Amino acid sequence: MPGYLVRHTKGQQGDVLIEDPGLHVSFLRGWVVFTQGEPHTEGGTVVLALPTEQVASVQRVDDTPEATAEE
Repeated sequence: MPGYLVRHTKGQQGDVLIEDPGLHVSFLRGWVVFTQGEPHTEGGTVVLALPTEQVASVQRVDDTPEATAEE
């Protein structure tokens, strides 16, 4: 499942981990915008928008399914 760890700049509190199977991130005119569904389409819905001056970094952190061994 796609996930993104948003680290805030100094002076801001709490990092945010946002996860969803249909999650997409865009960087638009001073904003970090997370959408459900493809961005810039009729089905894309904004889930979270943060001003870039409050964001230090955005890191993608996908869950990797643990390998299961069959015996």
